[in-house]
Amino acid sequence: MASELEPELQATDRSLLDCSAEEIAGKWLQATDLTREVYQHLAHYVPQIYCRGPNPHPQKEDMLAQHVLLGPMEWYLCGEDPTFGFSKLERANKPSHLCGRVFKVGEPTYSCRDCAVDPTCVLCMKCFLGSIHRDHRYRMTTSGGGGFCDCGDIEAWKEGPYCQKHDLNTSETDEDEDPLVHLSEDVIARTYNIFAIMFRYAVEILTWEKESELPAELETEEQTDTYYCMLFNDEVHTYEQVIYTLQKAVNCTQKEAIGFATTVDRDGRRSVRYGDFQYCEQAKSVIVRNTSRQTKPLKVQVMHSSIVAHQNFGLKLLSWLGSIIGFSDGLRRILCQVGLQEGPDGENSSLVDRLMLSDSKLWKGARSVYHQLFMSSLLMDLKYKKLFAIRFAKNYQQLQKDFMEDDHERAVSVTALSVQFFTAPTLARMLITEENLMTTIIRTFMDHLRHRDSQGRFQFERYTALQAFKFRRVQSLILDLKYVLISKPTEWSDELRQKFLEGFDAFLELLKCMQGMDPITRQVGQHIEMEPEWEAAFTLQMKLTHVISMMQDWCALDEKVLIEAYKKCLAVLMQCHGGFTDGEQPITLSICGHSVETIRYCVSQEKVSIHLPVSRLLAGLHVLLSKSEVAYKFPELLPLSELSPPMLIEHPLRCLVLCAQVHAGMWRRNGFSLVNQIYYYHNVKCRREMFDKDIIMLQTGVSMMDPNHFLMIMLSRFELYQIFSTPDYGKRFSSEVTHKDVVQQNNTLIEEMLYLIIMLVGERFSPGVGQVNATDEIKREIIHQLSIKPMAHSELVKSLPEDENKETGMEAVIEAVAHFRKPGLTGRGMYELKPECAKEFNLYFYHFSRAEQSKAEEAQRKLKRQNREDTALPPPVLPPFCPLFASLVNILQSDVMLCIMRTILQWAVEHNGYAWSESMLQRVLHLIGMALQEEKQHLENVVEEHVVTFAFTQKISKPGEAPNNSPSILAMLETLQNAPYLEVHKDMIRWILKTFNAIKKIRESSSSSPVAETEGTIMEESSRDKDKAERKRKAEIARLRREKIMAQMSEMQRHFIDENKELFQQTLELEASASAVLENSPVVSDKTLIALGPAKTQVSEQRQFVTCILCQEEQEVKVENKAMVLAAFVQRSTVLSKNRSKVIEDPEKHDPLFMHPDLSCGTHTGSCGHVMHAHCWQRYFDSVQAKEQRRQQRLRLHTSYDVENGEFLCPLCECLSNTVIPLLLPPRNIFNRRLSFSDQPNLTQWIGTVSEQIKALQALRKEESVPNTASSKNAASVDELQHPGGFKPENPYSESIKEMLTTFGTATYKVGLKVHPNEEDPRVPIMCWGSCAYTIQSIERILSDEDKPLFGPLPCRLDDCLRSLTRFAAAHWTVVSHSVVQGHFSKLFASLVPNDRHEDLPCILDIDMFHLLVSLVLAFPALQCQGFSGISLGTEDLHIFHLVTMAHIIQILLTSGTEENGMDQENPTGEEELAVLALYKTLHQYTGSALRGAPSGWHLWRTVRAGVLPFLKCSALFFHYLNGVPPPPDIQVSTTNSFEHLCNYLSLPSNLICLFQENSDIMNSLIESWCHNNEVKRYLAGERAAISYPRESNKLIDLPEDYSSLINQASNFSCPKSGGDKSRAPTLCLVCGTLLCSQSYCCQTELEGEDVGACTAHTYSCGSGAGIFLRVRECQVLFLAGKTKGCFYSPPYLDDYGETDQGLRRGNPLRLCRERFKKIQKLWHQHSITEEIGHAQEANQTLVGIDWQHL
Repeated sequence: MASELEPELQATDRSLLDCSAEEIAGKWLQATDLTREVYQHLAHYVPQIYCRGPNPHPQKEDMLAQHVLLGPMEWYLCGEDPTFGFSKLERANKPSHLCGRVFKVGEPTYSCRDCAVDPTCVLCMKCFLGSIHRDHRYRMTTSGGGGFCDCGDIEAWKEGPYCQKHDLNTSETDEDEDPLVHLSEDVIARTYNIFAIMFRYAVEILTWEKESELPAELETEEQTDTYYCMLFNDEVHTYEQVIYTLQKAVNCTQKEAIGFATTVDRDGRRSVRYGDFQYCEQAKSVIVRNTSRQTKPLKVQVMHSSIVAHQNFGLKLLSWLGSIIGFSDGLRRILCQVGLQEGPDGENSSLVDRLMLSDSKLWKGARSVYHQLFMSSLLMDLKYKKLFAIRFAKNYQQLQKDFMEDDHERAVSVTALSVQFFTAPTLARMLITEENLMTTIIRTFMDHLRHRDSQGRFQFERYTALQAFKFRRVQSLILDLKYVLISKPTEWSDELRQKFLEGFDAFLELLKCMQGMDPITRQVGQHIEMEPEWEAAFTLQMKLTHVISMMQDWCALDEKVLIEAYKKCLAVLMQCHGGFTDGEQPITLSICGHSVETIRYCVSQEKVSIHLPVSRLLAGLHVLLSKSEVAYKFPELLPLSELSPPMLIEHPLRCLVLCAQVHAGMWRRNGFSLVNQIYYYHNVKCRREMFDKDIIMLQTGVSMMDPNHFLMIMLSRFELYQIFSTPDYGKRFSSEVTHKDVVQQNNTLIEEMLYLIIMLVGERFSPGVGQVNATDEIKREIIHQLSIKPMAHSELVKSLPEDENKETGMEAVIEAVAHFRKPGLTGRGMYELKPECAKEFNLYFYHFSRAEQSKAEEAQRKLKRQNREDTALPPPVLPPFCPLFASLVNILQSDVMLCIMRTILQWAVEHNGYAWSESMLQRVLHLIGMALQEEKQHLENVVEEHVVTFAFTQKISKPGEAPNNSPSILAMLETLQNAPYLEVHKDMIRWILKTFNAIKKIRESSSSSPVAETEGTIMEESSRDKDKAERKRKAEIARLRREKIMAQMSEMQRHFIDENKELFQQTLELEASASAVLENSPVVSDKTLIALGPAKTQVSEQRQFVTCILCQEEQEVKVENKAMVLAAFVQRSTVLSKNRSKVIEDPEKHDPLFMHPDLSCGTHTGSCGHVMHAHCWQRYFDSVQAKEQRRQQRLRLHTSYDVENGEFLCPLCECLSNTVIPLLLPPRNIFNRRLSFSDQPNLTQWIGTVSEQIKALQALRKEESVPNTASSKNAASVDELQHPGGFKPENPYSESIKEMLTTFGTATYKVGLKVHPNEEDPRVPIMCWGSCAYTIQSIERILSDEDKPLFGPLPCRLDDCLRSLTRFAAAHWTVVSHSVVQGHFSKLFASLVPNDRHEDLPCILDIDMFHLLVSLVLAFPALQCQGFSGISLGTEDLHIFHLVTMAHIIQILLTSGTEENGMDQENPTGEEELAVLALYKTLHQYTGSALRGAPSGWHLWRTVRAGVLPFLKCSALFFHYLNGVPPPPDIQVSTTNSFEHLCNYLSLPSNLICLFQENSDIMNSLIESWCHNNEVKRYLAGERAAISYPRESNKLIDLPEDYSSLINQASNFSCPKSGGDKSRAPTLCLVCGTLLCSQSYCCQTELEGEDVGACTAHTYSCGSGAGIFLRVRECQVLFLAGKTKGCFYSPPYLDDYGETDQGLRRGNPLRLCRERFKKIQKLWHQHSITEEIGHAQEANQTLVGIDWQHL
């Protein structure tokens, strides 16, 4: 079908390209009916350009549309060539002082916490960097898309509204100047015409609802039968459902279906089939049928292709209009006029209205296009912004109703624009006064919550998903209300007052529906069956919290409004109470001669509700009356006399009693819903408008009534009236053997009631209750939070209530009360309380939870003990009450209160007769202390001639009433002071008595008549001596206790160290100064130590004993014993790689014999150093495997290790491992037990001998491979041939050691090459040698990077690992076919000493010499066992080493650059320099002068030394572990001349060039052969690159100092696959700096038959399976290893408070912490990423469940 379309399409394209925009525009200028002309043009051309086939071609469509459709309009508009026309307009235009940049998803936005009017005022990055706010306290967030930059909006900023760029544009502009003056008359007329037509066309076609016919003006004669099956986005169905359905409906591949689904999700719609009507209809029915089972079906329409074409062009037009008006404010003004002009149909007929009202019917793409247009036109023109705001407010109810029905999130709904008007103060005020906006919003809100009970309260039934969805939608209305209230008016007009109060009425209606909602009744007998729905009501309360606070703030600003609001609120509360008192009978209570009338009501039996917003609002307003002093100025206007205090306190009191009873465990059977409600009632998010206001309401009530009456009502509500009103009730109560629970409950209730009294008197830190200001309140909160424990900034912020601007006000006061302590490498910065603030600590602070209170008490007592003070925690001195609340203190000296105190003290004195508790007593003591403090304050601040009415001291000195003559309170305290069962409270009682005496002194000095000394002081005297003895005794007890605790502590520490061995090993070993190597090595005399060669230092072999961690048996490591193994982890690694792009095409055929110097991918072996018997390990591993198989049947969760790949956790330290290394003795000593001949050959002879041997072997091999049918006699002769002299190497190792050698070798081969294990494969030994070499290189690299000495103290796990690995690699040839190893050797040898057998070997530039050295040295014994040449292995090692070292020097010289240095000496002096120059000249000659001219000898020698050093260091490590010669002390420390010592240790001349001079005869020919290689010639000719030495160390990428530049970089990053769409989770690879689009369908790729996300795929190409990423939007570091392992790690970015901000929730500016970044880099260098992940996953099971492969 496609082929038929092609020619026809090309013909159309040609005819389209022949159109001339100029001619068409000319025709339009002549036209009489322009609309008809333009519509005909569109009707003819649009279907020819758009929607010509199943898949869109955006580039081509855009090009043609610009040429044929938009071009003529631009010509018409300008009247000349648009390129000139528009630039003229632009020059005449004055640039706007508004920025107006619309944010993309994920772009960084900045808000200034000091200057922004509210948190929605934000700047884009460019404006922010050029503004004054970058030095203020700013907050950084990532945009959800759709808002715009407020730079230049004067109303948004308290100061600095312009950045440097927009500041320039403000000077000339006149605000009210009409922008049209810059345009000529005819341009205005033409623009008006074309805008009116085009805008109308776009609106008409986008809101068109028929599916198969166009509007009449756009119909054409020929009607084709081509349709689209169009699938629309919704928020109900998941990606998976859509993909699955599409695969069935339009039988496409999964990839195509994913493509469709992503486009639908992004643009809101996508055609999934193209063809005739029937064909599309069939697909539609399948989709609808498939998705309608659980939910409503996906929306699908079959649309005619020409409609889709016109709609696509309509969108193009709107974007075009948006770009055109950017040229001139005049054009923008015209577009605004066109848009807001009323149409012929009157109300709501303007184009803007039509678009807004059909918003919920449009798809996502269309919405975002027209919202963008509104933002760039209507919102940028201040005059029209106002008119648009009015239209928006008029349609508000309808828009919200549509939004409720719509199923797209708010971000793509037109209702989201509310933030643009409602937060602008002047607009918001205007809308309140002219459009009555507050009332509208609240009424709309009430309309949507229809469920009410019989009393008209909200009722939230069991929550269905749909209701929850609706409810979430409704909450956005509260957000709008918050926006309207967020900026407070400074001056009030009468209309504003009137309209605000109307809104306040509506708000009270809303609260009235909440008063008493969700009532609960106590369950007795059996547990509640269904947890009632409570979350909805609390969600509503939480969302309204700020609105309620802001309503009060508004009322506070105007006295008239406050008085009116107070009256209204009181009236509504009366109405609510009207319905409450039905059928409750009155009763009379009396105690101590006072009596009061109240109603009979039991919280534990009747219904009670925790929601009382009306009472609480009234409490808030009452405090405002006091704070603004309206109560004293206009008492006659206030209904204070009508208030009935008992009615005010009734409901808040019930609520507090409910909390007390829940604490006492009386409501256990009501389930968790109640526990949660109580939790939120006290929680920092709600308490401001719930718990705090209930306390204030009670304070209000008490301040207006007789305190005795209040206390009696309170006792009655707490159901404790009986206990305190009947004398001796307590005694009876405890003597009857009552239910233990009841006693316990009553005790708790008494404690809670006393606590409540303490709160009522002590909580006076709300401005208006006490004489304090807002900062005092915050200071007090902070002091009490920090008295629990030092806290990080973020914890502290979380524990303080936020206002509507997300501010807690903490920063302003924190310096005054706390010190900041900076963080170390881990952890975070902490605030500690200043010691002088401790005196303000109140043990009964009302925002403490139970747990916090006991922690704080503990902490404060501990502090006092440390400072050698007594441990009393007396009540702090409090600020005075405001006059309106002044009478509150009398509750402390009221008769009922004294009676309560006396009763409880009495119980304590006769402590066996009663049921009482220590905390009860503690609270009473606290209350007595509060009363004394109060009296002291009164006396000290008394004004002349005033009588202090507060006489608590006198009342507590009087004994009780006549009938039972109980002793006075004071006397009882003195009795209790010496009670042995009250150790803890002694100090407090002593403090009370002291204060009592102090007050007495003050009273005496102020009263004129002298009074005799009372017994009190005498008492004090005598008690002093007792005190001393007492103190001594206490000190002794404390000392013993301390010693006991210390003993326990050290025991626990020991335990901890045992359990967490490897942690301590790592830390201790890294710090240990003595060399681990030295300690383990045998004592050697002081002669120079040499690691290899004939002169090798002979070391006596030490016996090595190790213990198996599994069976705890000790065993010596011996050749014939059972094998002992170390747990090891082998992994592929690219940490040292200089070329990550290299890929092994076919691992089955790849030959790894030569390692390229770019080390593109190595195999690293690490170990935790724990030893096991091989058979113990085998048993352990089998059990792990069996367990895994059993588990697979049960549940399919990943564990942190993958058993199928042979992984397991080390049984001791749980370190991830995947194989084991056998422990061996130095293998060389076993094979080298032969005579040492004195005449050792020199290098030349040796090379000759070896070449001969290789030739002989090759001849043998050839002979063997000739097919030969001879008898066994023949075979025997071959055998003899093979071992001349009858010498046969026998393998000394025991079977179990052999088996382990094979096991580890196979594991290395399997992991390193990513192939199936095959122990016969000839590549196994190569991989073992390679792993040994690579691991040594990576350790040398780490030591060099950290400037540590080569043989400094290595952690023992590294030391053990290197030793075992090297020895293993040296012994491995014994379990491999010798011929294979010999083959490898001859090939390796041929790369240095060419022979005619091996042709295609790599050139000298492409071989990593250290890998070559290790392989040659370790392969050689296999060759040597062939012939009895009598050369000791030591000599062989030396010759191989010398040969490879020389090759390496040539490598360095060939690749050295000739950077001349200014400080070069003129003529070379040292022998090294002369020698190296001579060598260079030789090279110059052999390379045919292709080598650059000789630089100075000094420079050359420096290059050689620097280049060869890493190689020498690696070699030293290798030979040290191979031969066991301890390193000389000189190399164990970093010294200046370590190079010479290193050369000595390796038996090299320190002038390395001597090697060439000594062996010049053979070396010259070798050098010549190396230089004649083609590759070398190509390199010298500049046709290819080569690695130069020394190789640079790999580092992680450089990160910017400021995190926001990363966010910015990521926000500009588009997903590489889905055409220019912004990536949702941009993730940065820290190894190579690539940005990836993580966690999304669009970038999934297939890897080894599985779909994986971009990051997982990247780890395979960049880190060969392990990766380190930074998730930019979340500010999280991500470690990945393989497909199933991953973990999050704390990022290297910290804020000013030393904390990370994962998820960017707080938005504080973040800066790079270099130390933390280095730590991550170190983990990478040490190959510990996988281990880190293993530990993290073991510690945190939730990590195991994450699908890491999809990231």
